[in-house]
Amino acid sequence: MREEQIFAKTLEELSALAKEQGNMLSEEQVTEAFDKAKLNLGEPQLEMIFAYLKNKKISIGQPADPFDYMTREEIDYLEEYLKAVQAGADVTDGVKEAVLLSAMAGDADAKHRMIEIFLPQVAIAKLYAGQGVFLEDLIGEGNVALTMAAEMLDCAQNAKEAEGTIASMIMEAMENYISENASEKKTGEKLAENANDILEKAEELS
Repeated sequence: MREEQIFAKTLEELSALAKEQGNMLSEEQVTEAFDKAKLNLGEPQLEMIFAYLKNKKISIGQPADPFDYMTREEIDYLEEYLKAVQAGADVTDGVKEAVLLSAMAGDADAKHRMIEIFLPQVAIAKLYAGQGVFLEDLIGEGNVALTMAAEMLDCAQNAKEAEGTIASMIMEAMENYISENASEKKTGEKLAENANDILEKAEELS
């Protein structure tokens, strides 16, 4: 394999590792990866690699602040979204577990209540900020995935597993949306339209 191919493959592996770690890598992980690949890189080359990774929204050494990658409009939208859905989600762990178990058993009211409880967790979309799509679109995808998850909990063994399924489906929906739409250009009108639609749906659910 040519040196250029090894270099590209190492960068790809580091990007995948960063994704597993919340878009974060340590300096040691980066240097060790290239040492393992037997690429003798000097300090200037490593600095360029760090800059490249940071440009891909991968933080080096410490967790990135999602708000650094969000526009003022997205921050305002996130605050409004959480304000709209938080009231219905304020329950004890015991109540949440009971609702999950009832939803797993197929109770329709429990499924609706489960959606209300988990709506704030869709705000995890902020971790995907700055990846070429609008935050409100990601939240919209997360809300759809949450609704779908409510119908797919009968296979879970317990409430904890059900909660893991919900989180996994929400994140997977957002990641798929980024993959499919990262290159698309959205207009300001589309941004405002989506924001209003999703906020209205969130308020209805809450």
